[in-house]
Amino acid sequence: MIEAVGLTKRYGDKTAVYNLSFQVRPGAVTGFLGPNGSGKSTTMRMILGLDNPTSGHVTIGGHPYRKLPNAARHVGALLDAKAVHGGRAARNHLLSLAQLSGIPARRVDEVLGVVGLQDVAKRRSKGFSLGMGQRLGIAAALLGDPQVLLFDEPVNGLDPEGIHWVRNLMKALAAEGRTVFVSSHLMSEMALTADHLIVIGRGQLLADMSVTDFISANSADFARVRTPDTEPQLREKLTSALTEAGGHVLPEQDGALRVTGLALPRISDIAHESDVRLWELSPHQASLEEAYMRMTQGAVDYRSTADQKAGLQQPLPPGAQPPMPVPGQGQPGWYAPPPPQQGGQPFAAPQGAPGQAPAGPYGAPVAPGAVPGGPPANPYAAQQAPQAPPVPQAPAAAPAPPATAPAPASDPTKPEDAR
Repeated sequence: MIEAVGLTKRYGDKTAVYNLSFQVRPGAVTGFLGPNGSGKSTTMRMILGLDNPTSGHVTIGGHPYRKLPNAARHVGALLDAKAVHGGRAARNHLLSLAQLSGIPARRVDEVLGVVGLQDVAKRRSKGFSLGMGQRLGIAAALLGDPQVLLFDEPVNGLDPEGIHWVRNLMKALAAEGRTVFVSSHLMSEMALTADHLIVIGRGQLLADMSVTDFISANSADFARVRTPDTEPQLREKLTSALTEAGGHVLPEQDGALRVTGLALPRISDIAHESDVRLWELSPHQASLEEAYMRMTQGAVDYRSTADQKAGLQQPLPPGAQPPMPVPGQGQPGWYAPPPPQQGGQPFAAPQGAPGQAPAGPYGAPVAPGAVPGGPPANPYAAQQAPQAPPVPQAPAAAPAPPATAPAPASDPTKPEDAR
């Protein structure tokens, strides 16, 4: 079992992980989720003793990693599949790791067979594809037949068959009573693989629960109801009846109704009592991806801005010249994502009062049409239209040398992303 208590890691004034506590229990696949820069890799490095926490501690089976006797026989890990000497053959790479840990050489051939690399065992790893490198990293993690396994993006670069194989491998390892801790950004794969989830955002714990409970707690299930399209009066009649029964009804763009607050049998009874024919009555449950997006929407640091191409097609007012954006802080066109919380201050999800504009990650209202947490809308988008080409004229005199353009303001150094 892996147990973290009050883990905090700071790099100067940058807080990568703050007061993080959780347990990873044996016999289940535990997914480790969070946006980019949320501190997942830093947490895994602290579990494996590669980084020292600023405060707090983490143990594996009740002991810090560095105090485990022959740690490779107890813990296997894949953090970076590229951490291999490119000039060394796959088998020789595994053989060197086995010799360092006192593992019999026959185990090398066993794990090569498990990951499907037995036919390329004598090839140098620098010629491996990304997926083959991932398989070699998994083989290294399995080499000591450990009881605790950590994988960081194990399906990166694998084809569908390889992803299916990794999924079944992890389930089989957990079924043997091992502790399996997996970090991934593929929500669909986590939904099929993980039994339990630990979700962090900006280095702080957001959720620690089963996959089923996580989806239920971060999604709104509803029933989808459709009446005959040729009889809109039936839809209105059913809407009134469902509302009177305590349901909440919202129309959808395709003419269906989204109903919450009532069970499907109750909706069917109300439709029957109201003499309304139904073309569709189906339940909808949010996916893990939808629940994850809803949970972490306030902890995302890097957001895309809206495309402003449409504004470039609008004509300029007579005599107006579009301003020239200058790269640099405070200038039009400049944008740096808001940094993660500094100094280890707890992160609180934004709360918005009814009737107020939606809030960004730091509580500031977002203008209509803007992306929450993103930069303000470009005020010059409606003016930046391409100029018509000038009419060519005969040169009257040699042109004067162009004036030296002011040097653009330098982009200030941004804090390094959390690992």
